[in-house]
Amino acid sequence: MLIGKDLWFRYGSKLPWVVQDQTIAIMPGEVVGLMAPSGYGKTTLGKLLAGYLTPTQGQVTLDEQPLPCRGYCPVQLVFQTPELSVNPRWRIDRILREGHPPQQHILDALGIHPDWLTRYPHELSGGELQRVAIARVLNRHTRYLIADEMTAMLDVNTQALIWQVVLDFARQYHVGVIAISHDAALLKRVCYGNDATAERRIIKLQSDRREAEYPVQV
Repeated sequence: MLIGKDLWFRYGSKLPWVVQDQTIAIMPGEVVGLMAPSGYGKTTLGKLLAGYLTPTQGQVTLDEQPLPCRGYCPVQLVFQTPELSVNPRWRIDRILREGHPPQQHILDALGIHPDWLTRYPHELSGGELQRVAIARVLNRHTRYLIADEMTAMLDVNTQALIWQVVLDFARQYHVGVIAISHDAALLKRVCYGNDATAERRIIKLQSDRREAEYPVQV
């Protein structure tokens, strides 16, 4: 189980808290939606859970152990902007092989063309590069996937395709998924969809500054 317990975070001792007393737990194979308007610390919370940031207070554990500091982290984060997660000096083939190379059927399902592999990131469109960033984390060493507005920059049809690939992968390998978004309709599709047997829920992230305005119940 991935647990973030009593998490507090701010970017400086004199700056306001970005994450305040948040606790979240996700089981293997569970799909959780994390919903809040902009400014509620969704992205920061995702970075804390994936080990990109260290909590000012609280702790993040995976099966009651701290996240590994070296090697491939079993908790992977996909950003809204793929340029943040790839080395611009590497060709796409090397980017995909950086951790554990994805299986060919994943590349095919995401529509990654073989001729992309010899290109550099700047030679792909944002949507094409995002498919590469997603493919890179869909391997058997990933146990939890945090998708931070992962498909926000894509059209509706491409969103549906990518989420279908991700959820099929999660179902096959019992991977826990946290979908971060301010889009209530998208989270309802991802977290409830047509699979009545799945363990899925939506969490409304709250702040002491204001309440989120939209409901999470469907």
